Amino acid sequence: MAKKKKDFNYKRLTIILLILLIGIPCGLFYTLNKKAPKEQEETTSKILDTSSVTNILLLGTDGRKGETNYRSDCMMIATLDLKNKNIKLTSLARDTYVNIPGRGKGKLNAAYFWGKEDLLIKTIKENFDIQLDKYITVDFDNLMNIIFILNGVQVDVKEHEIDATNAIIPTSYETCTYEDKGDMKLITSPGVQTLNGYQAIAYSRIRYSDSAINRDARQRAVLMSVFSNMKKVALSNHQGILDKLSPYFSTNLTSSQILDLGANAYVNGALNTVKQGQFPIIDDVHVKGGTYKKAGWVWLYDLNSICVLKDFIYNNIDMKDNDYLKDNSNIELNY
Repeated sequence: MAKKKKDFNYKRLTIILLILLIGIPCGLFYTLNKKAPKEQEETTSKILDTSSVTNILLLGTDGRKGETNYRSDCMMIATLDLKNKNIKLTSLARDTYVNIPGRGKGKLNAAYFWGKEDLLIKTIKENFDIQLDKYITVDFDNLMNIIFILNGVQVDVKEHEIDATNAIIPTSYETCTYEDKGDMKLITSPGVQTLNGYQAIAYSRIRYSDSAINRDARQRAVLMSVFSNMKKVALSNHQGILDKLSPYFSTNLTSSQILDLGANAYVNGALNTVKQGQFPIIDDVHVKGGTYKKAGWVWLYDLNSICVLKDFIYNNIDMKDNDYLKDNSNIELNY
């Protein structure tokens, strides 16, 4: 009986870890056991090195109906840091000006347009020297259904965000396929409140009321709220939720890799601490925003500030505390 309870706890913690990774309780261990071919299974995970960190690319895509090529709208690196016992979520600004292998210079999210996850991972490796080979992708339209299934998300809506969110809600409502979405509702007041699926996606998409960087922060806020909500869900309800959510995401993680991630995070205690970061460093010193060549509006970043990103992910140094940011004599923007 004790062993059964322990296994159940591992399953729950695996699910919670993946909620954190993509903002939804995708029980990949359960799902992949039903769906994945046996040849995909691995007795020992090859992505988990307990002496260092594990990085997984999290993608939110926003393709329109009938489109086969489209850009990634939300990009985060989820890091399981067993050495320092925490999980990190690092947003990568989609307008970051980078070199896309085989395509030349352009915005980071254009890499997904040209070569989906494989080219985007290759671009991140080449430009930022971050080791990645696994990903989890969810389409924003699917995310609406996921948030409905989880009974909404709690976020703190600012006064200036209301009109911008309400302007997008009608489009999000129209594309929402959730059967019980009800009549369309706008946001009427600021403050902490529960947003449904189409409201949360509209909130995550707003950009022009402030900046793309603040939009990235809103996306992380939605993700963290889903994680918090799912931790409160009774264990007996997890299986039914997993059944509903399984069609809404894609990943190249196998079930054995998922089990390794969940078990290690549980034993290690990494689930108790979540740290957040953003790259480029938006401080008007180590970055310059504006229209550049044929790329449109982009972030030109300080090439040497990559050490701040790497120190956060690999050495657990908070970005704001990095010594590099205290000396502005070595700034080299990536023109």
